Amino acid sequence: MMRRHLIAILAILSSGLMAQSALPEPEPALNRILFIMDASNSMYGRWEDSGTKMEVAQRLMGRLLDSLAQVEDPHFQLALRVYGHQKPVPPQDCGDTRLEVSFGHSSIPRIKKVLRRLRPMGTTPIALSLSKAAGDFASAPCPSGNCRDIVVLITDGKEECGGDPCEASRILQKQGITLKPFVIGVGLDQSLIDAFDCVGTFFDARDEGTFKRALGVIVNQILDETSAQVNLMDVHGHPSESNMPVVLRNVVTGKVSEAFVHTLNYQNNPDTIQLDPLITYEGVVYTIPPVTIDSVMINPGKHNHIGTEAHQGNLTLKVPGLKSMQNPPLAVIRNQGETTILNVQPFNSSVRYIAGTYDIDILTLPRYQEEVTIKAGQTQSLTFPAPGNVTVQMKSSGYGSIFLIEGGLWTWVTHLQDHLTRQQLSLQPGNYKLVYRPKSAMQTSYSITKTFTVTSGSSTLVRI
Repeated sequence: MMRRHLIAILAILSSGLMAQSALPEPEPALNRILFIMDASNSMYGRWEDSGTKMEVAQRLMGRLLDSLAQVEDPHFQLALRVYGHQKPVPPQDCGDTRLEVSFGHSSIPRIKKVLRRLRPMGTTPIALSLSKAAGDFASAPCPSGNCRDIVVLITDGKEECGGDPCEASRILQKQGITLKPFVIGVGLDQSLIDAFDCVGTFFDARDEGTFKRALGVIVNQILDETSAQVNLMDVHGHPSESNMPVVLRNVVTGKVSEAFVHTLNYQNNPDTIQLDPLITYEGVVYTIPPVTIDSVMINPGKHNHIGTEAHQGNLTLKVPGLKSMQNPPLAVIRNQGETTILNVQPFNSSVRYIAGTYDIDILTLPRYQEEVTIKAGQTQSLTFPAPGNVTVQMKSSGYGSIFLIEGGLWTWVTHLQDHLTRQQLSLQPGNYKLVYRPKSAMQTSYSITKTFTVTSGSSTLVRI
């Protein structure tokens, strides 16, 4: 129902706007739109054959409000702040800005009434008016708890009171008070246009027609969400990688805007999501290791493609006969030459990693280190023999260690726990020696060396 009325609004305000595809939509956020209207003395200027700038703005804003008033079940609230309308120049009053109509579902008649009686007279405190917008939104409750707060600034001149509109806008966005503002420049000199690019999304209204189209585009962007898909590209350039969490953040605020598990739909294409065209996104795809999505601006009214390379392959760790073990050995995975742990993978599992070379610490006893290269679209397997269970039984607790014996070379494996008389260990197959001395023995000659052999899946008892 709401989409049909939105189409009617856009037909009134603008022609040639792109039609939106019919997509299932979640419950929309409440859009709170604050219009900041320039009523400074310069708005008395003539605008071609259409009348004064103020007359054109009043006429087109009235049409916009009439169209919005026809929307059933609207998900928006409107408010109006005006500057330069209370005190004439000279003298200059840089505090001349006021919230004339606060937010509310029934605010349209009140806004129209205020617009009709506006008479330009004062100066242009743009930065102050933007700063005051923070309080305008804060003073109005957000009934749904999910509000998009938007500023639409309509002005025909530059800041005249020494403020910095760009900094005021940046603070509003950085603090998450508003999304990126819209600015409609009403017959601005070309030399002034660049000054507004940093304030928000700028529309250069050179005449009545472009002003009308600007209002239509803004309404389209505010009230209609935009579809997108995240393409995780495989080594062949196809968007076939999937099933990883994706987190998208607002570039300006750094706050998380969207979090979801990437999905391929029934047509085996990346599933469609709805994104806010007023937000510039950056993101992280939680592959191992994660890959980033660089800063992305969403094009309203179009289906957007957001892409990043996610070339992955599988690493399979195998231990034959491991199913009977309650605590399988683990492997620590690191990028080659780095110390940061990327993942701890249990044996008899297969995990996907970004293609590359990794260092692997195998947490068996004894420990092993491997270097493995994972290729995109392929599986790399490492197989280790099943360990054996070893029970060390001592008459009294003591000090000692176990060594792996290979061709006369002794390799330290682990220390015994000096407070226990019975210890259980899982050791890889091989020949071992245990060197032990009781705590109570205060002479080296009481040291004992015991030889034993471990085979896969066996149980060995070592008595001392």
